[in-house]
Amino acid sequence: MEQNYGRDTSCIQGGWKPKNGEPRVLPIYQSTTFKYENSDYMGKLFDLEAEGYFYSRLANPTCDAVAAKIAALEGGIAGMLTSSGQAANFLALTNICSAGDHIVSSATIYGGTSNLLTVTMKKQGIDVTLVDPDASEEELEKAFRPNTKAVFGETIANPALVVLDLEKFARLAHRHGVPFIVDNTFATPINCRPFEWGADIVTHSTTKYMEGHASTIGGCIVDSGNFDWMAHAEKFPGMCTPDESYHGIVYAEKFGKMGYIQKATAQLMRDLGTCQSPMNAFLLNLGLESLHLRMPRHCENAQKVAEYLQSCEDVAWVEYPGLPGDKYYEVAQKYMPGGSCGVLSFGLKGGRDMAVRFMDNLKMVAIVTHVADARTCVLHPASHTHRQLNDEQLVEAGVRPDLIRFSVGIEDVKDIIADVEQALAAAKA
Repeated sequence: MEQNYGRDTSCIQGGWKPKNGEPRVLPIYQSTTFKYENSDYMGKLFDLEAEGYFYSRLANPTCDAVAAKIAALEGGIAGMLTSSGQAANFLALTNICSAGDHIVSSATIYGGTSNLLTVTMKKQGIDVTLVDPDASEEELEKAFRPNTKAVFGETIANPALVVLDLEKFARLAHRHGVPFIVDNTFATPINCRPFEWGADIVTHSTTKYMEGHASTIGGCIVDSGNFDWMAHAEKFPGMCTPDESYHGIVYAEKFGKMGYIQKATAQLMRDLGTCQSPMNAFLLNLGLESLHLRMPRHCENAQKVAEYLQSCEDVAWVEYPGLPGDKYYEVAQKYMPGGSCGVLSFGLKGGRDMAVRFMDNLKMVAIVTHVADARTCVLHPASHTHRQLNDEQLVEAGVRPDLIRFSVGIEDVKDIIADVEQALAAAKA
């Protein structure tokens, strides 16, 4: 069990505890396999009767150390790294959902996740109902079915910046005997810990703020250990009945609170292989060591850029949860009073054409598909990440057709604002 350090110490010291004579820095265990002296012990590993490593697709010491650090930061009991944030969300849901099941999800989520739910998983026989996150509990109740197995949402929606009312969604999920799964990528555990507000499972695209330098792709799943699977055994046969593909193990019985992550590892990672490489986990760990320092700077810079944009006559609207008067200001103050994230969105009075001219005239700020790293970057979701959606679908996903997603980095904020200023001037010329 991870030692109960404070948040800032966990960023630096969590996960890896070197013994006498071992490396001070987390090593990269760049090996596919691990040697044992006798066959019996190897057999016990495959039976999940002993602890250890035998193949890096299932578990690797570097990856496990970083997963333990993230679990500690979130206040969870166990974590598992994945190859990407998409893989984390897919495994988090399919660990408890199969053909014939149903998911209730906030409609305002990342476009790739929306596609995963409404296209790919639908083809696999898992249905989803997308709901307005701002709807009343009475309205949201109507989305639930007898075969609903999970509720899903994002702490701060990418790129709509809708701040989810975590307690409301947790109440609804638990009222129907299902877990509440939250993608906490934008807020990170520095600004919000969803478990403290009733969430059961948290996912991350570690590609974003956690790694923080746009060098590696990865994801993570963290379990709070709070959801009682056996109390709802009829809903979750995968957790509560024998797994014939793994010696008839009943995960919720054999592993108790650790059952969810054990199943995700022994069953899904075994079969799907969406594991994170040890090298990527090592780089992710370096990013985590400064996460508690970077996030306040991201939020401070974003606040100043948002206030500047509000003062510009060419800007039609600005959305940022840190702005008094923003639709989500109050809920953001409740769930993340220390700051939300470094991403803001805005539109220009000239619409799409003006947005393109503005972005093409930026000099320091780069147009990239990425978001949430040390460098300031910009994207037009309707033309890029969400281009598979028509205008009606964009609005449903909380993405206006003229929305510019602006990810504020940790550079000198005066330089960021100066680049925005000259690009706006050039776009009008």
